[in-house]
Amino acid sequence: MTELFDTLKYYFSFPFVQYAMIVGLLIALCSSLLGVTLVLKRFSFIGDGLSHVAFGAMAVAIVVGLTNTMVIILPVTVISAILLLRTGQNTKIKGDAAVAMISVGALAVGYMLINLFSKSANVAGDVCSTLFGSTSILTLTKSEVWLCIGMAAVVLAVFVLFYNRIFAVTFDENFAKATGIKADALNLLIAVITALIIVLAMNLVGSLLISALIIFPALSAMSLLRSFRSVVICSAVISVICAAAGILLSVLFSTPVGSTIVTADIAVFAVFKTVSLIKER
Repeated sequence: MTELFDTLKYYFSFPFVQYAMIVGLLIALCSSLLGVTLVLKRFSFIGDGLSHVAFGAMAVAIVVGLTNTMVIILPVTVISAILLLRTGQNTKIKGDAAVAMISVGALAVGYMLINLFSKSANVAGDVCSTLFGSTSILTLTKSEVWLCIGMAAVVLAVFVLFYNRIFAVTFDENFAKATGIKADALNLLIAVITALIIVLAMNLVGSLLISALIIFPALSAMSLLRSFRSVVICSAVISVICAAAGILLSVLFSTPVGSTIVTADIAVFAVFKTVSLIKER
């Protein structure tokens, strides 16, 4: 045990490991807070759709040769979130079809652009890192860390300030409108914040695993708890603990960071679901 702590102490003496832990915990916290609302409103797959859009935007940024890919990824993902919400409200194109249409299209176009125009000698490695977050979380710069802290602060502030309205819109949108709450504007705000979280989470777990950060902690908490506040708090605790455990295990055993975090989330969900079934019986 002493040897294990000494190993962790050695690794955490490096700034890039400290940066990975800070960003990882912030992303996990933000994802879990909005995850409950997205799951209850049946918007779970919006995270998956936007993550594919972010991948397409990153491919464009790489092809153009930008060193700061966030310049393209952030605005494109936010605009896509708005379009996805508007398109999903169209009676001719249902919400699930809109997600599939935008996400698959962006993923395919992004992969094609990287293969056609990328100057990298290891295209397959770059794509794998982007999709699964293999090493990108361990290559963060100090400026990127501060950017993540600022964006996470915005997400947390919005959730706290609009908590009561988010609660109302989550459970009964028609009643919320009747009481004077601008539900459409709030849904748009939720979509934009979700886009911010997606952009943040790409460095942690990659494009294909982002929805796991949103879904699993929320489902784990909802399997045992019933009140909205308790589910949100429990989801946040689960997400942060799994993120910390995943990063620590990946550092110790050289496993992919994103996959390790998601595996931890799945394990916790299995435990919570088992306890829930035992309680029901």
